[in-house]
Amino acid sequence: MSTDNPSAPIDDEFDAAELQALRERVGELEESIADVDAGDDQQKMTIIATQGSFDMAYPPLILASTAAAFGWDVVVFHTFWGLDILHEEKSRNLKLSAVGNPNMPLPNALAAVPGMDAMATKMMQKKIDENGTATIEELIELSLDQGVDLQACQMTIELMEYDEDDFYDGVTTGVGAATALQHMADSDVQLLV
Repeated sequence: MSTDNPSAPIDDEFDAAELQALRERVGELEESIADVDAGDDQQKMTIIATQGSFDMAYPPLILASTAAAFGWDVVVFHTFWGLDILHEEKSRNLKLSAVGNPNMPLPNALAAVPGMDAMATKMMQKKIDENGTATIEELIELSLDQGVDLQACQMTIELMEYDEDDFYDGVTTGVGAATALQHMADSDVQLLV
């Protein structure tokens, strides 16, 4: 024998207007949850570019443009020598350093000879041209066209005494480390290049 009291039918406890209002509210909540779920699919990546040599300009730009092509939200924060990648004039004259580069087929004593950096840079540029690889300028343009936020560190701009007009059109200037850190905290992938 059950000790439960028989319950009254639900229809007797709620009037029709209350029941309709609850159904509408449930519908609104379901739509709201669907909207939140739909927004969670976009992955985020933050790249910190700290090096401004010819060979180190490529990795952040290739990774950023590729991730953006997959629909990712991408920020590349350029600081210290990495800022030269976004500087219109300086980016056209980036050099590949032969000294201390473990992939150079030269001993450091020979790599330190004057003119070796220029020769190594020309050899790499020739290889890039022969391969049909995009130039640094083309990768910057591609990244910006795909919605990559290329950011220039404000402190470094001031330290290097650059002017905000020195950078490619579309580059976000005046960005501080706190902003970069916030994007990193919200990102699925964080890279230091």
